[in-house]
Amino acid sequence: MDRTADLNAKIERLRMKKTALLAQSRLLQDFMSLAKSSAEEKMLAAILQRTIELSAELTKAETGSLFLLDPDGVARDCILTRGPRRAKDCLDLTGTVLKDGLAGWVMRNRRIGLIGDTEKDQRWINLPDQPYAVRSAMAVPIIRDDELLGILTLLHSQPGIFHQGTVDVMEVTAGQLGVALESAKLYSKLAEYSRALNAELEKGKQIQKDFLPRELPHLSGWDIAACFHPARQVSGNFYDGFLLPNGWLAVVIGDVCDKGIGSALFMALIRSLLRVFTGKISLSGVSISSGGRPASGEVDSEVETALGAVTSTNEYIAHEHGDQGMFATLCLGIINPQSGLLAYVNAGHLPLAIIGKNGVRSLLNTTGSSVGIDPVSSYRRAIARIEPGEVLVGYTDGVTEAMSPDEILYTKERFFSLLGKPASSALDLIERVKADLFSHIQHAPQSDDITMIAVHRMG
Repeated sequence: MDRTADLNAKIERLRMKKTALLAQSRLLQDFMSLAKSSAEEKMLAAILQRTIELSAELTKAETGSLFLLDPDGVARDCILTRGPRRAKDCLDLTGTVLKDGLAGWVMRNRRIGLIGDTEKDQRWINLPDQPYAVRSAMAVPIIRDDELLGILTLLHSQPGIFHQGTVDVMEVTAGQLGVALESAKLYSKLAEYSRALNAELEKGKQIQKDFLPRELPHLSGWDIAACFHPARQVSGNFYDGFLLPNGWLAVVIGDVCDKGIGSALFMALIRSLLRVFTGKISLSGVSISSGGRPASGEVDSEVETALGAVTSTNEYIAHEHGDQGMFATLCLGIINPQSGLLAYVNAGHLPLAIIGKNGVRSLLNTTGSSVGIDPVSSYRRAIARIEPGEVLVGYTDGVTEAMSPDEILYTKERFFSLLGKPASSALDLIERVKADLFSHIQHAPQSDDITMIAVHRMG
């Protein structure tokens, strides 16, 4: 008889372990499927609903509820399984239940409370306007790492439904319920943090947009257009266009290494430094511009000073922020609107292209290294000319290295072939490239920031 009793006890323990493992497996599957498919704000409620429904299934309970507790033991929410009472009504009665009822007894004793017949147990409280009869009741503490996360109550209209065997099942299952509840809480906090971070990034995106020119210069005989599509909320790409005090047009395109917030901050810094050092902006104690107006076709000291902005920017970035390992490629061009003369410095950037009637006529190759690497880098000034009808085009590698869903590069050849086709304006050229580029990318994630600027000298 003893051997038979031992065998039966072992069988019962194995059965309870199997029940607990099945419960754990189902909760994990539910949690993963909900995390993938449900909206963030609905995920927590859904996993808690599944938790108490599974518990009701294991114990044959007709209805039940789950009180969620904060670290101070105050109920902050109530989830129902089956039954007509609304969750709000349930929460309104929580204070009474946790103070004097079975759930309160469980919260104080931190162990399962079992009532075989509510008419014979003082721990049971009949709530006002209770829409269903309760004769069997059980309350289970959900504990994780010594923290009481919640209390699960299971109810039935008939007495004697819950017994020691039911208690044993819920004891081995409660730990898995605690894991599910903790995971749901952590996921909810993660979703909250994620929303807060996204909100901050959206602010950063707006601030970065404000650093880009709201409007490009309008010059007689010229038109200018640009596009800017970051791969993330914020970007390390930038472009600029502004008039110098002498009336010449300054055009900039740049690409800070990496992507994200750090690159965006360096982008804002470099763009501001270039404006200061070219003489577009005057700061107290900093004298930049000579103020003279050059004769047509000449490059005078003011233009030389403006081009020296690349050297000054490099010295500042490399000296003050060199330990950050950040650098940028950029090209600064100064254009005489009367003659089309273009003086430029290309600091490690992709060659800008001058597009003539037969396609790419000239490339503005590098004249120095990237900005921010070496404080003593030197930058050579070079000269080109934009003839009537031609377009100067600058771009970042996010254009030529854009990937299709099949991971096929857009390529410089495809980009240049589009540039070679006649365009009525700078905007027409930019829009043509954008349409073809995003047709190539389709639904693939954008791998890098995309920036272009075009300066058209009308024919």
